[in-house]
Amino acid sequence: MSYASAPIEVSSIASQSDADAFYTLNEEWISRLFTLQDEDRAVLGDPFGRIVATGGDVLVAREPDGGAAVGCVALLAYPDDVFELAKMAVAPAAQGRGIGRLLIAAAIDRARALGGTRLFLGTNTKLAPAIHLYEEAGFVRIARDRLPVSDYYARADVLMELT
Repeated sequence: MSYASAPIEVSSIASQSDADAFYTLNEEWISRLFTLQDEDRAVLGDPFGRIVATGGDVLVAREPDGGAAVGCVALLAYPDDVFELAKMAVAPAAQGRGIGRLLIAAAIDRARALGGTRLFLGTNTKLAPAIHLYEEAGFVRIARDRLPVSDYYARADVLMELT
């Protein structure tokens, strides 16, 4: 006999423990694959001030009934109703359960609810599973000159957008 696990719950960041999970989940993968930069630390260390207060949001995926945070994704607000999908992370022990796909779908819906007309992201060829998820969600590759910022992360060698 098999039992289906209860669904993961995704909601907006609401507490300091959510903010701590956002930092920890992202620090793990960024430090493992790249180098945690000062800009990473600034955004991860103050999601309420650097993301939410400027018109964006952080979505946190949790085990059912208020359980542990197992994933997260940020929506950074830019002028002209543009948002960046950023800082997506899923805890290593929770990977392979569709949480990344769920976070992307929730982020797209949330960006629309916030009035977004364009969503972009930067990723890296080292993150092939993530690139596959983004493509499944309808993101297409773009050139660097399509970004709304000029000083974008050098480690982002794959740039994508969804309109």
